[in-house]
Amino acid sequence: MQCHPKTKKMTSISEQFEHIFEVVSSEGFLKMQALGGEIPFYISAYDPTQEMPVRQAIRGLINKLEKRSISVLEVNLYDLSVEIIDNKMGMEKMFKVEQRRKDKAKFMRALQSSLNMHEVLMPAVEAKIKQAQAQVYFFTGIGEVFPFIRSHNVLNNLQNIAKQAPTVMFFPGNYNGHSLELFGKLTDDNYYRAFNIQNV
Repeated sequence: MQCHPKTKKMTSISEQFEHIFEVVSSEGFLKMQALGGEIPFYISAYDPTQEMPVRQAIRGLINKLEKRSISVLEVNLYDLSVEIIDNKMGMEKMFKVEQRRKDKAKFMRALQSSLNMHEVLMPAVEAKIKQAQAQVYFFTGIGEVFPFIRSHNVLNNLQNIAKQAPTVMFFPGNYNGHSLELFGKLTDDNYYRAFNIQNV
């Protein structure tokens, strides 16, 4: 598996996802071969204005892989966050908290506390991974959970729990192999340890 310094130009979403299918369905990818000691993390960056077509393409990709008997666990961080909040305090209560707090920064801190990365979010992800026993993990919903969950924090913390199968994060923005640029405008942080899947 070779990674090239410049991102290949894909002319359409269908072409991008055909490439992802070819990569993910390969034996070398699933067995995490030829990684040179690197962690099996991949970023699939896409134009955030194409969010809805990309969501449909992800669903189609999962169906296509499962027809090849390749099991996929999709973790949508937004859906997972809603599930956690609903279980802990109920969404109605959270809405009331938001209405009471005129300081949005304080509300965001309260939300981040409810979704504490180490104590809440990662254990919930780990439980899903253990239950699914999937061959590949897809992480979606990245844009919806910004700014209270940051993609580089997720990737850093996944290193400890997502070891049994390769991980693909679908990222609305740009990834040049060095930094994550959310929505093509906001530099989330430097992250050097993921492969750009379009270059594989």
